[in-house]
Amino acid sequence: MSLPLKADRGLLVAFEGLDQSGKQTQAELLRDRLTAGGHTVRLLSFPDYETDIGAEIGRALRGEREYTADVMQLLYVANRYEWKGEIERAQATGTIVVCDRYLASSVAYGEAQGLDAEWLSAIQKYLPRPDITVLLDIPPEVSARRKMADRDRYERDLSLLSRVRSSYLRQSETSQWLRLDAARTPDVIAADVYEVVGQKLRERDC
Repeated sequence: MSLPLKADRGLLVAFEGLDQSGKQTQAELLRDRLTAGGHTVRLLSFPDYETDIGAEIGRALRGEREYTADVMQLLYVANRYEWKGEIERAQATGTIVVCDRYLASSVAYGEAQGLDAEWLSAIQKYLPRPDITVLLDIPPEVSARRKMADRDRYERDLSLLSRVRSSYLRQSETSQWLRLDAARTPDVIAADVYEVVGQKLRERDC
């Protein structure tokens, strides 16, 4: 059971899914609609390649570094911890934080590579929790068709992506998730997202 939302606390909304599922597009559409409605919004994208840890992640994804799966997930998680304070400060002032990828990505990709899902969740236990996680669901084959060139090491492995999708579907079976068919048009998806986020905001403001 989720705790009641404090009236002065900003929401945290996370978009998850395979690459090319439309996470960035939906995160930006949500930001724009919330901003137009008078809300203060902070949009974040993970990994953040601008930090030292994020730059190292980028090198690994380009094949310039060789790390085991557990080390890669520790890097991803550390990259989010770099933003922990900023997220908490934003929420404390009523800002709505929208994330393109967040906690569930490490569970999905790590679990797909044979890591323990409970461990992947435990190492992120001190990060701010999402109020809503939106899963934009597409099959791996659709992800591959939407990006034919410059795919990173994960994007090229359809078997891995199939396992990632299975983990996402398993994780989405909770009340804090919204699972959507991402094969539909962006405007239709955005309307579904805003309906649920709007309901959360109304609950917070009651």
